[in-house]
Amino acid sequence: MLFKVALASLINRRLTALLTVLAIMVSVFVYLSVEHIRDQAKASFGRTVSGVDLIVGPRTGQLNLLLASVFRVGSLNNGIDMETVHKIADNKLVSWWVPLSFGDSHKGFPLVATNTDYFKHYKYGDKQALTFASGDKFASDNQLVLGANVAKKLGYKLGDKVVMSHGLGVTSFSHHEQYPFEVSGILKLTGTPVDQSLFISLEGAEHMHDENSHAAHSAQNSREHEEHEHEHEHEHEHEVEVKEISAMLLGLKAKFATLVIQQQINKLKEQPLMAIIPGVALTEMWRLMGSMEKLLLIISGLVLLAALLGMSTMLLASMRERQREIAILRAMGARPGFIFTIVQLEVLILTMVAIFLAYGLLMLSLFLLKPWLASQYGIFIDLHLTPGLIGQTFIVVLSTAFVIGLLPAISAYRQSLQTGLSH
Repeated sequence: MLFKVALASLINRRLTALLTVLAIMVSVFVYLSVEHIRDQAKASFGRTVSGVDLIVGPRTGQLNLLLASVFRVGSLNNGIDMETVHKIADNKLVSWWVPLSFGDSHKGFPLVATNTDYFKHYKYGDKQALTFASGDKFASDNQLVLGANVAKKLGYKLGDKVVMSHGLGVTSFSHHEQYPFEVSGILKLTGTPVDQSLFISLEGAEHMHDENSHAAHSAQNSREHEEHEHEHEHEHEHEVEVKEISAMLLGLKAKFATLVIQQQINKLKEQPLMAIIPGVALTEMWRLMGSMEKLLLIISGLVLLAALLGMSTMLLASMRERQREIAILRAMGARPGFIFTIVQLEVLILTMVAIFLAYGLLMLSLFLLKPWLASQYGIFIDLHLTPGLIGQTFIVVLSTAFVIGLLPAISAYRQSLQTGLSH
């Protein structure tokens, strides 16, 4: 009975009710979008690197090591000598290890010197492996692999020659022109710092800095055009020795070994090193960004509040037009409490309809935009909203609507009392 009366009243004022629903729908859509993207960004941030148990580097701050080794931000002043590297790698609890060396760049994009195990063991997201959009990993010291965004922004393709620069700045006055690299592969988008990086072998980095290898490199280039591809892959250049690396990624045979190996590395006497757990460091880093997270939440909350206040204003403005309706209900024997309940029901109906429409619009938007965001920007968004977010939205929005709806409901209640007294 109450629901039917409230629904009939809204249908009678359908244009105003429709505009109110649209306003609330947009605000709820913004609220849900911000919250979902915030959750996805947090999850994606935490999955920038997965499947790596420890990151080892020179003794510095935990965040500094994380930023330098994963996000290619900042630098590591010291390195790890190869003797220490092999001592760590030879531990029976270590399943695999990947070396990393930094310090050079190309047009502002960081260069990572590593080995082919990087493409095998580095994981992101839900332990997704790196895959190639074209070509393959480097097979010789003068080849390199490009991240997806590097290839796209600079327009590089397989076979192009790329010259590295010293340092990590966008502008550099020192270039390694004597030792250019040939693009052998381009990675698919990952939505991680991998997309902004270039990859070469550790030996390739040594050749690039070794003046004695430039002549040998030129001779090799002339032979590459004459010899078979198989022979080219096994051809050796001027021998170089890798003396140290910047950091290393470790995969362990068992999770329980993580803290054990971490403690052993932190206590090494040969060289001051530190080992960090990526997940812990990423959580700490995200915590530092909490102010931005709260700001987004406040903005979406204010948008939602503005829409609900608009609904309250609409209902208050309609009270004068509804004097006749209230008088008829009172004449039919309706009590003031009945009128109060009717107005509150109208508030809840408008809000419920707006929430369902906002949810549907968000699902449609995510479905249509997901492929485009993944292909153009490497942003991977889950289509499914968490039950916690949906439940939280219903509780918060309906509770706020109920409180704000008290104003027009009390106004209707008082008006019904006056109507009753006049009769």
